[in-house]
Amino acid sequence: MESSYVTLYLIRHGRQSSRLCNVDVELSPAGFRQAALVGERLAKERVQMVYSSALIRAEQTARAANLYWNVEHIIEPDLREIDFGRMEGLDDEAIRQRFGDLKREQQKMETDIPYPDGEGAGDVMGRVMPVLRRIARGTKERVAVVTHGGVIRCAAAHILGMEPAKYRLLGRDLENCSITELRFDRGEERFTLERFNDYGHLEKEPDLLRGRWIRGEEEGAR
Repeated sequence: MESSYVTLYLIRHGRQSSRLCNVDVELSPAGFRQAALVGERLAKERVQMVYSSALIRAEQTARAANLYWNVEHIIEPDLREIDFGRMEGLDDEAIRQRFGDLKREQQKMETDIPYPDGEGAGDVMGRVMPVLRRIARGTKERVAVVTHGGVIRCAAAHILGMEPAKYRLLGRDLENCSITELRFDRGEERFTLERFNDYGHLEKEPDLLRGRWIRGEEEGAR
């Protein structure tokens, strides 16, 4: 008998091999290790299918984790990261110099200000939530979804009924390969947020945590 509940495990992709904004690049060695750890952790949950965005870092994360699940992997382009527009391909310093004023306005969280020639949080919610609902209405009961930090924060904010501009209140820096768990009630057609940015599987390897990467302390960071 088909369950009336579906669990979606939203997984942020592993660490990528570039520090530039939203470039479509491969995982770093640390990223592959993170993907293996999240795959191993979720193996006991008996994941039945995995979806990922089409960006290389998400595809590779899904494939590496799927070595522990051996299930069908489907590419879903609408799970891609938020479009940062003219910020894409820039480093942090260039973004601060060119778009500092805009980012300060965004941080006020008074209005959903889109990135220059890119998307706002409402745009992301509008394209991602229909995909998550479609997945949840399918025949599987436990599905992994490998996507991106902005997507996960926007989806969680939407489920919690937050205004789009407020999504920045949820996890300033999600850990790579962290787990955010959603439960979908098929009868009520409603998502609930069960856990957010769970990275317990990474804590035994501190070099894999995001703080080390941001500070440039891990091997090969520069």
